Amino acid sequence: MGEAELLTGSQELVIRSVFHFYGDASSDKLAEDIARDIQSHWNQPRAKVQLRKGLFSVRFEISATHHTSIDPELIWYNDNPTFNFFRIEEYVLGNISFVDGLNCNTGYFKLDNLLQTSTTAAHEYGHTIGLDHPTSLDIRGLEIPGIMYPRGTICDPHFQYVAAVRAGEPGGTLDPRHRKVQAVDVDDLKLHRLHFNEKNRAVVGGFSSIYHEKHVAPSS
Repeated sequence: MGEAELLTGSQELVIRSVFHFYGDASSDKLAEDIARDIQSHWNQPRAKVQLRKGLFSVRFEISATHHTSIDPELIWYNDNPTFNFFRIEEYVLGNISFVDGLNCNTGYFKLDNLLQTSTTAAHEYGHTIGLDHPTSLDIRGLEIPGIMYPRGTICDPHFQYVAAVRAGEPGGTLDPRHRKVQAVDVDDLKLHRLHFNEKNRAVVGGFSSIYHEKHVAPSS
């Protein structure tokens, strides 16, 4: 989730999002790294959008804060559209990071996913501002995978975890580190449909406002 602002002087559409991280695996450094990764990936295509006031360059401003503890009520009653709240832990039920739906501001990160590739947080951020996984998950021959393709996507060998493995077999699916935000991903946000207020600001995404308790691994 984020807040968009039209800067007519510089012809920019700036989307600002602030991440609040909590959980045993969260840290100041990790928060800083995640914010930098999301911002870098989403600014990479240098996308533009045509609005009623002309052609605007799209720029993402992402920041993050680590909380050693957090009051659930801060999440439940938050009304700031720039705020996103994610728990970070080593163990996650289902063994994968997730968000609480499309157009949301909460979720749960698995630490290993974040350490494995810088695209994990950028992919989940795409969900928070309205993007779903593509319908076709066989992208052989389609060049560089877009940011919203999930793990398990069938792709060309050089984008797989193991190039020598047959497509679809273990190791023969998309290695997430190859994903990139492309101009079409920003186009899919439909930013030209945003409703701007008198201050030239608009909300991107929506409030899910879910506080996540720590997941506990089942005893063996």
